[in-house]
Amino acid sequence: MTRKRSAQINLNRMRKHFVPKPLAIGVTSVFLAACADDRQDAVIYKDALECTNANPEHAQTCETAYAQALEEAQRTGPKYNGRNDCESDFGANQCYAVQQNSGSFFMPLMAGYMIGNLLSPSRYYYQPMFTSYSPYSSYRYRWLTADGYDYGDLRKRRYKVRPDAFKAKPTVSRTIKRGGFGSSVRAKSSWGSRSGSKGGWGG
Repeated sequence: MTRKRSAQINLNRMRKHFVPKPLAIGVTSVFLAACADDRQDAVIYKDALECTNANPEHAQTCETAYAQALEEAQRTGPKYNGRNDCESDFGANQCYAVQQNSGSFFMPLMAGYMIGNLLSPSRYYYQPMFTSYSPYSSYRYRWLTADGYDYGDLRKRRYKVRPDAFKAKPTVSRTIKRGGFGSSVRAKSSWGSRSGSKGGWGG
């Protein structure tokens, strides 16, 4: 009697060599690609003039966004009781006094502003940027947001950012002490993401 060909196949050996490829690899790749595609171009300018020189056809948007960033910087930026504490974190002559009904405090000067979607004047995005010129700061010459996110070296101007990079930040009403700036940036860096983070300068 002739044996069937299938009877000669070693099924156990086949099972040992058959290793299904994990779906996680494919899913992760798709997820990362989606995240990358979600990012948008953004540029940091020191002031409206620098933005206008680079984009003369969008001069009005540059100026408007800069004025809005200044207002946002005062609303969301770090606040100190004394000038010395502020300058210790940000550098000599880098802080100014603010007088409000609730009292007076000191704030760092806005070092620049990040702007996105500049080519669409009706849908542009902006946010104030700060930096430290203090020789005692670990974040000297680095771009930082009002809530303490570190974007890196001051010489870098172009970025790919997620949509939440321009998300409105909470109003800051309480003051911090010397060293508070560095503490907030370190905490922000350790979280690794702005999404779902807590902290910053506080409200």
